[in-house]
Amino acid sequence: MVKNENAKLQTLAVLVDNESGVLSQVSRMFSRKGYNIESLVVGTTENPRVSRITIDVLADEQQINLLGNQLRKLLPVHSVKRLTPETSIQRELMLIKVHTMDGTQRNEVIQLANVFRAQIIDVSIETLTLAVIGDTDKISAIEKILKEFHVLEIARTGGIALERGKATIHDETKEKGEFNYGKNVL
Repeated sequence: MVKNENAKLQTLAVLVDNESGVLSQVSRMFSRKGYNIESLVVGTTENPRVSRITIDVLADEQQINLLGNQLRKLLPVHSVKRLTPETSIQRELMLIKVHTMDGTQRNEVIQLANVFRAQIIDVSIETLTLAVIGDTDKISAIEKILKEFHVLEIARTGGIALERGKATIHDETKEKGEFNYGKNVL
């Protein structure tokens, strides 16, 4: 892993062809350069032939620029954009299953869910499962508090992000017009 005291968590949004092997190609590029991907989220976009990858990686300014340039060289990559907390909206999803011994504990977990605006998505005699959406700090805060109870299982998605306002990832394509994102695209 690349060690650097100036490194901080950086977010890259990448548009790629939605086909097999592309994710492997992108992740191998990070591995070859010696970087550990801290979070990786992939999903389709408004165009089913294009997927969006959101990658969090520890890097400094020079390193993140290098990684962005290396990604742009990959054939299936349409666009790469660095997203900063100031210019983007970033969210994460966590599902957390908590064992509740009795009604008192159950009520405490329900109250915590309300404070954090979490949804209770599953209830059994001895467990509550919550869904929490928010920034990483919010997710980590409720996770830490709920560990005071008996947490049975946690699943976190990693961050996803979009730019604020009118700006989009489509503003920085390899070549303007090279990829058609218009209404005629299936």
